[in-house]
Amino acid sequence: MGTLGRAIYAVGCWIRETGQAIDRLGCRLQGNYLFQEQLSRHRTLMNIFDKVPNVHKDAFVAPSASVIGDVQVGQGSSIWYGCVLRGDVNSIHIGSGTNIQDNSLVHVAKSNLSGKVLPTIIGDNVTVGNLKFAGHSAVLHGCTVEDEAFVGMGAVLLDGSVVEKHGMVAAGALVRQNTRIPCGEVWGGNPAKFLRRLTDEEIAFISESAANYANLAQVHAAENVKSFDEIEFEKVLRKKFARRDEEYDSMLGVVREVPSELILPDNILPDKSRKPPQ
Repeated sequence: MGTLGRAIYAVGCWIRETGQAIDRLGCRLQGNYLFQEQLSRHRTLMNIFDKVPNVHKDAFVAPSASVIGDVQVGQGSSIWYGCVLRGDVNSIHIGSGTNIQDNSLVHVAKSNLSGKVLPTIIGDNVTVGNLKFAGHSAVLHGCTVEDEAFVGMGAVLLDGSVVEKHGMVAAGALVRQNTRIPCGEVWGGNPAKFLRRLTDEEIAFISESAANYANLAQVHAAENVKSFDEIEFEKVLRKKFARRDEEYDSMLGVVREVPSELILPDNILPDKSRKPPQ
């Protein structure tokens, strides 16, 4: 980008920041009438009535995610792109080291037919998609997922269901109301039924996956706060140090060393020596 381009970009930033400042001032002046507007911009964290999200400073919430109302997100947890966590009629509690993967939905139930209160509780190191995590596009509604459990892609957990520690819900499964999945068991199908026991290797793999996702979330968090200049600089580096065929490089006598800015941390790369459970 040339000097003129940088100047235009700087002026654009100044105009946008000025506009945002004026918008915030207008919101304060509107007071209680602010929320009567028909147009609502996306907000990653949003109050509902007197309920306010409580997100740990070391947690990652993707820019396109929505965390609404009485939601608590613990240290090192991650809420990925397109997720909706809506704690309006009850509360949502997410422990530490847990990841809720892309496009997943977490909601609550005020109570069931017998009057039992049904918040959604997700423990530590859970993957809704990996180690106590919810996989991509999973739905968790008024349920409890204990520590180091696994909820696969597209799975649905209905009101009152419980996944015990080291329990696994297979991809696409439907767990009916008040179903309890015992520790170390794999359940799948519609409706979900017992399939088999988890092996020790699979249980260990679940824990490792949670740690990997925690590290990956840090990379995404850092990427999301990069300035325009940093992004442009990395584009130049990637173009300059783009990898070619090793044989082609050796013919030219070229040695390509990737700059440190472009090296992905080892702790988020998959261990190729280990095979994921089938």
